[in-house]
Amino acid sequence: MNAPDIVMQSYGRCCASATFFDDFYQHFLQSSPEVRAKFTNTDMPAQKLLLRQGILNLVLFSRGLPPTKLQALAKSHSRENLDIQPHLYTFWVDALIHTVERHDKQATAETSRAWRDVLSKGIEVIQAGY
Repeated sequence: MNAPDIVMQSYGRCCASATFFDDFYQHFLQSSPEVRAKFTNTDMPAQKLLLRQGILNLVLFSRGLPPTKLQALAKSHSRENLDIQPHLYTFWVDALIHTVERHDKQATAETSRAWRDVLSKGIEVIQAGY
């Protein structure tokens, strides 16, 4: 099975976990004071819905979907808008992999590698728009 398929199945298992997105944000916000500061006035329930869609867009891009949605995300996260500096995506990826490993009961080292591979391709698109 290829990396995008492994990730799509893993993501489905993670989404079935009622606390997946809460646990992700708990871990992500603890990862860095700089990250925490970016979420000071954030509507977290709305943010969790955006995250759900954003991860799906990253996976779909790795499966061949055009980068349109990721380019829109890049624009919203650019220095002119939310000012999400490129180095902050490392915290995001690490927090997401950590959360996947806790919530996907079938996750293996291969699953984690597949996630990193799939996410890196789309995150490069987002970072390029900074």
